[in-house]
Amino acid sequence: MRIVNSSKIGREAVEKFLTKKAFDEVELSPKVRAANKKIFGEDLSAIEIVRRIVSDVRKFGDAAVIDYTKKIDGVELENFAVELGEIEIDSEIFASLKVAAENIRRFHVEQLPKSWITYRGENSLLGQAVIPLERVGVYVPGGTAAYPSSVLMNIIPAKVAGVREIIMCTPNANKTVLAAAKLAGVDKIFKIGGAQAVAAMAFGTEQIPRVNKIVGPGNIFVTLAKKEVYGHCDIDMLAGPSEILIIADDTANPVYAAADLLSQAEHDPLACSILITTSQTLAEKISAQVDAQLKNLPRREIAAAAIERNGLIVVAETLDEAIDLANFSAPEHLELLIQEPFALLPKIKNAGAIFLGAYSPEPLGDYLAGPNHVLPTGGTAKFFSVLNVETFLKRTSLISYTQKDLLGAAADIIRLAEAEGLHAHAEAIRRREEFS
Repeated sequence: MRIVNSSKIGREAVEKFLTKKAFDEVELSPKVRAANKKIFGEDLSAIEIVRRIVSDVRKFGDAAVIDYTKKIDGVELENFAVELGEIEIDSEIFASLKVAAENIRRFHVEQLPKSWITYRGENSLLGQAVIPLERVGVYVPGGTAAYPSSVLMNIIPAKVAGVREIIMCTPNANKTVLAAAKLAGVDKIFKIGGAQAVAAMAFGTEQIPRVNKIVGPGNIFVTLAKKEVYGHCDIDMLAGPSEILIIADDTANPVYAAADLLSQAEHDPLACSILITTSQTLAEKISAQVDAQLKNLPRREIAAAAIERNGLIVVAETLDEAIDLANFSAPEHLELLIQEPFALLPKIKNAGAIFLGAYSPEPLGDYLAGPNHVLPTGGTAKFFSVLNVETFLKRTSLISYTQKDLLGAAADIIRLAEAEGLHAHAEAIRRREEFS
């Protein structure tokens, strides 16, 4: 694993290493480009492909969904719906799903905000109504792995929020994924994926109802499609490849640190695994451990590609410098493998989720602890939040003034309205003065 020393190459050079490409800057591989050219008849960029698919689904509905699913996935569809019925999976896996689901539910119940009302003047009131969305669409990726954990993480907060109807689109009707969806309380499942699934949920088709919001991670085409339909419906965030950043001092166990770096690297060849430490000796031990542990991973080709492309160990001069670099990177997952992790917590400003101590590894958050694992990536933790109950809620303001209180405020309202040149606004107040 590549090791760089900040005192030797300088802070600017380290920050350049830590700067990740935005989700829409990722280049398609020659293999993917060749496949796309065969499908579309020309060498199109990812956004050009997505815009074509979204436009066609918006215009032609199910026919376009069927056409693109056949062209891209090689699957011929007529009825998109998946029958939930009886789903048989390993009983021990189902038991673990139930434990995870209950932990996720309990955590998200704590996030529920309340509607409120406050009184002003003589029986006038102001307030806020917190209202769940009517219908939400959840996207669950297929690809090289199944993600029942993502099913739980997306559906359960929506159920806790009180969303009336939850639909799910996934190209992989894996039994464990379906069992997780049923356990979480999904209403309908459709066996489609990619940009066509996002467009179908955003605009509605003959078989797929239109949703108010689309949540859930996906590949570059899914992410770009979510960006394309934003405004026609809401979305959760624009997510890119998985990331982990570990801050480690000389008390850290190199075996644990290497294992945690690889836990993200196995997701995707574009995944990012970074460690920042104050110890050159520890850096070398962790690098050696990564090489040793890679050999035994079933997904070692994917993990090795990610480590080669986006793996990095930075040797910083101080823990404060390590924190500054972590805040600059704004990672999806931040682990603090240090002697006193809570001492650093107030200094962490940008991270999707923070894991404190040697026995709080990233997979704990991915599967069982309860906090959501749908997190901002690509540095967007500087302004995006983790998916949560409030993702599925909207706020409406409440205003109710008595005649006396309105008349008491009339002069200020009229003055401000006329200052903006909006005389009809002022007149709406004057009319009430005239009849009082």
